[in-house]
Amino acid sequence: MIPGVSIAPDIPLDAVQSKNIVVIHPGSLNLRIGRASDLNPVTVLHAVARRRKPGGQAYSDTFLPDRTGLSHTKELEESRLAISHTLQSCLQSDGRRRYATPPQQIAAFNRRVQPEIVGDTGGDWVKFEGDTIIGNDIFRLSPDEMFNIHFPYKRGDFNIHSGPGGSMTSVLADLETIWTYIIETNLQISRKELKAFKAVLIVPDVYNRTYLRELMYLLLGSMGFGSCFLVQDHVSATFGSGLAYACVIDVGDQKTSVSCVEDGICHPNTRVRLEYGGGDITQIFYWLLQKCAFPYKECDEQNKLDSMLLRKLKEELCHVNLDVCGSQEKSFTLKQPQKPICHFTIQVGDECIIAPLSLFNPELFAITGSKQIHTQKISTGDPEDPHDEIYLRDIRKKGMKEESSANELNESFLESQQVGNDDDIVVDAMDPVINQSVKEFVINPGQILGLDQAVLQSIDRCPNEDLKRKMYGCVLVVGGGMKFSGIGTWLQNRISLQIPYLYRAEQLDIITNPRDMDPSMVAWKGACIMSCLETAQELWIEAVEWEKYGVRVLRERAPFTW
Repeated sequence: MIPGVSIAPDIPLDAVQSKNIVVIHPGSLNLRIGRASDLNPVTVLHAVARRRKPGGQAYSDTFLPDRTGLSHTKELEESRLAISHTLQSCLQSDGRRRYATPPQQIAAFNRRVQPEIVGDTGGDWVKFEGDTIIGNDIFRLSPDEMFNIHFPYKRGDFNIHSGPGGSMTSVLADLETIWTYIIETNLQISRKELKAFKAVLIVPDVYNRTYLRELMYLLLGSMGFGSCFLVQDHVSATFGSGLAYACVIDVGDQKTSVSCVEDGICHPNTRVRLEYGGGDITQIFYWLLQKCAFPYKECDEQNKLDSMLLRKLKEELCHVNLDVCGSQEKSFTLKQPQKPICHFTIQVGDECIIAPLSLFNPELFAITGSKQIHTQKISTGDPEDPHDEIYLRDIRKKGMKEESSANELNESFLESQQVGNDDDIVVDAMDPVINQSVKEFVINPGQILGLDQAVLQSIDRCPNEDLKRKMYGCVLVVGGGMKFSGIGTWLQNRISLQIPYLYRAEQLDIITNPRDMDPSMVAWKGACIMSCLETAQELWIEAVEWEKYGVRVLRERAPFTW
């Protein structure tokens, strides 16, 4: 409880406690942060700009994933045509066939477009005095200034790289700088007061144990929170949606993750993280616009303001509504510092549908380079934890061997010694964590796993038939990267066609905006709800406990399999 706060008799205790809890949801593009009592979180750019020392090396993380695969133009074009032909074979809701305006015709219109100047200038760049700029202020920073820009997260995890600011120490320092500034500035909580506050940190469903340990040190040590706990994003998404179980799809800006959650447990074997998201769809959409002679010719996806314009165009123009056919006339206004304010009118066609459908035809994601699949890895041990799971597994093996030797005759014991390897295999096979590592997500060599395939394979890795049946009956879509009208229906159709016969009796339910909430805020809201539950009281890890026991207390107290 906050020191010095008296509770009025008509105010419930948890309402006061919720004001005392800060919920942090870090992402590759945006940070969502707020008190558990807030209706919505503060959403800011999750980045920091640091002034370069004279002669220092220049470095800037990009605001969109880099376009590195344009050498594969032939393959990209084949993928585009494949989606285009699929759309032409579809019917509208009234039964009529769809038609499409050829890109050449749309390009001919766009080439004739001249921007209409509607204002003198979009303002001036802001001159910053300090050495550090955080969040949305970076958009107002002149590109000519001597600043390096760092995003601490990339593709859904720590942005570790070989350039300046790419070490884990630097990433943690950036996180501390950003989070502390936003808490002080937007939540009006001074750093000295943090020891009276609790923190809930939303972490990825596919996590790196070392990173989680360092984040605990950051929250309870460096920043000075009184206590905290970690919750996986897919688990908090089910809490935010009011669901007991779901196959959760979380599409962010730079990653897409899928896993099956039941009763607050995210099954380790079902987790997969794919290295594509809303930012990659933006790049595909920009490539398609360029093929149609995009009239804003100076547009540069490396420019931070142009990248945000492209994101805005994607969000406003892209959809999966098959009733929209032919060319559509749209407009947008370009307002940037030290440039005239211009109004553009453009024509767009099926490009607005093809870009979102790249989630199901992932060959188009080659435009932003090769993609890796991440699944939950078995722990290889922790030097800080002398009683980690490897130690416990060895003790269990030793106990079983001693019991075996006590009960068996000397001869059979000697025989078992000769096949000691088999003994290991038998014991390990009984360990559910070991057993879960056997089945890998399957993709063809050189290909990228599509969203529908990721869902089908994730559900297939559930431990029993009843759970698989439940997961086919409830698929939850969250995150800010897949907010396209009609895409839920397309996903439903794609999965329905491929569901194993055994589960076809189930009604496939795709939930794309649970409780009429913004899908990008569902996980944050779920963590707020979870933190105020009576059952969550045993999850809190106090700063003094962490200082005394370290990672051991996390293994005992974490609400997921450590």
